[in-house]
Amino acid sequence: MKEKHIIENPDAFRDQFNAVAEDGKRNWFYPQKPSGKWHNRRAWFTVLILTVLFVLPFIKLNDQPLVLLNVIERKFIIFGLFIGPQDYWLFGLTMLSFMLFIVLFTTIFGRLWCGWACPQTVFMEMVFRKIEYAIEGDAGKQKLLNKAPWTASKIGKKGLKYSIFLAISFMIANLLLSYVLGVDELSRIIHEPIADHISLFAGIVIFTLIFYFNFAWLRDQACTVVCPYGRLQGVLMDRNSIIVAYDYKRGEPRKKLHKGQDRTAGDCISCHQCVSVCPTGIDIRNGTQMECVNCTACIDACDNIMDKVGFDRGLIRYTSENAITQKNKKLITPRVIGYMVVLVLLWSVLGYTLASRADTQTTLFRAPGTQYIENNDATISNLYTFKIFNKTNHAITPTIKIDVPGARLQFAGNPDLSLPPTGMAEGTVFIIVPKEALQARKSKLALSVYEGKRKLESFETTFMAPQE
Repeated sequence: MKEKHIIENPDAFRDQFNAVAEDGKRNWFYPQKPSGKWHNRRAWFTVLILTVLFVLPFIKLNDQPLVLLNVIERKFIIFGLFIGPQDYWLFGLTMLSFMLFIVLFTTIFGRLWCGWACPQTVFMEMVFRKIEYAIEGDAGKQKLLNKAPWTASKIGKKGLKYSIFLAISFMIANLLLSYVLGVDELSRIIHEPIADHISLFAGIVIFTLIFYFNFAWLRDQACTVVCPYGRLQGVLMDRNSIIVAYDYKRGEPRKKLHKGQDRTAGDCISCHQCVSVCPTGIDIRNGTQMECVNCTACIDACDNIMDKVGFDRGLIRYTSENAITQKNKKLITPRVIGYMVVLVLLWSVLGYTLASRADTQTTLFRAPGTQYIENNDATISNLYTFKIFNKTNHAITPTIKIDVPGARLQFAGNPDLSLPPTGMAEGTVFIIVPKEALQARKSKLALSVYEGKRKLESFETTFMAPQE
């Protein structure tokens, strides 16, 4: 009988999703409590991120929120820049620039955003997970607690944990609403009867339950299943991108450490601490994986072991594939330069459009089916319909003026030109021009919109007159 030789495929781990067991059930991960230099840095950065996140809605500029993301009314304020319903193209250009920036950032720095600044990671690992450690203990104690029968102690711990989770989820839902409506509007709604704002109250309840479900149950799968960014990293990153990586040149072959024996293997002693602390349950030694969010927990765990056994730190570190294989740390590649050029062009166009954007947008068209009128005072009249849009988030009282000597405007009725924030005014108006100021049957007339002495915009319209 011939002996069968089985060749192990080193990439076999990629054939199965790490969060799903062979029987199709979910693998629930119990990461060990991380500690170390990189974790401390992330903790301080989290304090900064959460401070900015919770303080930002209260900051105002010119009596307007510094940041407002009102998707309901299509009103956005981004660091003082107001983008209203009439500026959908400007919003699209801004989003296009932002997406290209994400591509450029990912190409250079990999998933640095995921590990350090993504709200999902920040809240999950640095808030909810910390609460879990404080109430239920480290990974081993959590496993034992979940397998234990329902005693008064277990009910108390689980009840306390999930009550705190629910309270924080409610707070996050209100934070989200403060970015959508603004803190002033949110405060007004809170102090008014719930019956007057049933839809908003229902929205808060729904988002509270969504956040609670996310942080209490979905957890790592929000990054590995729901978020598309992790799946895009294979396209966005290359061998020069900075990632959390295992230096296999130094670490292989792996072998347990035995005292009193000369070591001929690599520096990896197969302690599996990098796997134990990973919140998505992967083995970083298998290479770059979609599940890795670059949280740096494996770096700290490995460095702690290296310190204990007397080896150099950095077996797992921030580096690139080329830096490991070729000792080549090259960040600015032709691909990166190409992204930078396109991004600079987009930002230039965006900057120019913002600098030249008017506060109002006026449309003035000749009334359909009307002709010019010859008046007894040697003037010609044309009837127009007009609309003035306020593209700002504050009230404007505009004045329309015609830039032709001797010409004047005569409004039909008494239209109210007071424009509320992002509001509109419309009506009809006669443009009356002296005959001697007209040189052709069809002329272009220049008009302007003022607020006080400040010119808001200029535009042109066509004026019809008798042919001499």
